[in-house]
Amino acid sequence: MSKQIIAIGGGGFGRNPDQCVIEQYILDQSTVENPKICFIPTATGDDDLYKLNFYVTFSRLKCQPSHLDFFKRTVNLKKLIHTQDIIFVGGGNTRSMLAVWREWGLDGILKEAYEKGVVLSGVSAGAICWFERGVTDSWDNKLSIMDCLGYIEGVCCPHYDEEKERRPSLHRFLKEKVISSAYGIDGECALHFIDGSPAKTIIFGQKKNAYSVKIQDNKVVESSVHDRSFILGQ
Repeated sequence: MSKQIIAIGGGGFGRNPDQCVIEQYILDQSTVENPKICFIPTATGDDDLYKLNFYVTFSRLKCQPSHLDFFKRTVNLKKLIHTQDIIFVGGGNTRSMLAVWREWGLDGILKEAYEKGVVLSGVSAGAICWFERGVTDSWDNKLSIMDCLGYIEGVCCPHYDEEKERRPSLHRFLKEKVISSAYGIDGECALHFIDGSPAKTIIFGQKKNAYSVKIQDNKVVESSVHDRSFILGQ
């Protein structure tokens, strides 16, 4: 069974709970007709409005939505995660999220689920967490590179076109040789990884893309990850 990760650069139900575009794409990647999908909003401290938007969106689609709280009484994690078909991780503070996950052992449980074919997905913090490293605003004074879960190789920078400091900061990290290459994912765009490789670029907004960014001849070079992208809802 294929191992799948869908990393979203920004957008989706957190901003537009009525659109259901990238959400339907995620559901379509499951082999189950009526998949179970679990939302993990740890990065926002289990924000209630974020959870509401999740249910507003996914209750309109053919699936069985649920969520996982860490800041109330926490359920049996292995039992919950291993009965899901899809996991969706929300945005927020990546460092705080991963610290909580590691304390509870969720990092290992999610890795087991991934190896067994559960589709992993998420936006912003929920996108970069699956990579070896990610560009994060977990610290309020600057963008930083932090170690993540390492399920797939590489470095991920979400919100690549949405936040003015993202692109120049990533370029600076490359020039200073903090990293050697990265994926820059625009808002309303996603990279779909299958068995660890970027198989598709999924676009659900106007003039969006995902880039492979690296140093070449002492210059930062951006190139589209794919020549042909899948455009949704247009």
